[in-house]
Amino acid sequence: MIDLHAYLQRIGYTGTLTRSHDVLEALHLAHATHIPFENLDILLGRPIRLDLGSLQAKLVLGRRGGYCFEQNLLFAGCLQALGFSVTQLAARVRYRTRRVLPRTHMLLLVDVDGSRWIADVGFGLAGLLTPLRFAAGEAARQSAWTYRILQEADHWILQWLEDGSWMDLYEFSLAPQQLADYEMANHYTSTHPDSRFVQTLTAQRIAPEVRYMLRNRELTTADGTSLTNRRVADDDELLDVLAGTFDLRFPAGTRFRYHDAGS
Repeated sequence: MIDLHAYLQRIGYTGTLTRSHDVLEALHLAHATHIPFENLDILLGRPIRLDLGSLQAKLVLGRRGGYCFEQNLLFAGCLQALGFSVTQLAARVRYRTRRVLPRTHMLLLVDVDGSRWIADVGFGLAGLLTPLRFAAGEAARQSAWTYRILQEADHWILQWLEDGSWMDLYEFSLAPQQLADYEMANHYTSTHPDSRFVQTLTAQRIAPEVRYMLRNRELTTADGTSLTNRRVADDDELLDVLAGTFDLRFPAGTRFRYHDAGS
């Protein structure tokens, strides 16, 4: 069972809890802007556990972040506790790649108030701020970022508008997924030597007007129209950036195992 009170405190939500689209939207925004996307436990040699107790201990009580399986399983647990109808889905990431990747992304389909919505609090820098109506070709602006869903054969594509062009983020089907499906995908993403989460340190945080991404020691700030980059000097400053920009705190001297070609 999810500790709903602790979860709502973690995401700073104090609104009503009726089963409605307005509440879904408000909860999604609160979660997406309070719990950062990150893979740091992998680089500390720690396992990524997906049971609800472990997720609450890490993301809620431990005030850490996580990646898609952790984020969206926790969010699904909250929604289900509030009586929302939630279907758990899987996707292949297509952003900036031509390779056919395995289904290693998790997202949610939520039915509420007579409509269906894609909810996804676990896609990091390019992720949704609020749920997106599940309707083909309907563009929706979320602050400085615009998204749409297209149908392609027997699956669907989530896109966002980047530099005036529509870019694929991921493709998904409507086949419901079980925890066992995510456990298999999670094992690959957290342990396989070719997984980018094993190779590269990342922490990402989104807000309505600005988004931050740390990739190894490169810090990127995006405001929807421009990007700025700066290089973090060393591993000690890295800990300062994690704490100050992403609210992720680790003991002095903590070192993460990652390969940084620029160091």
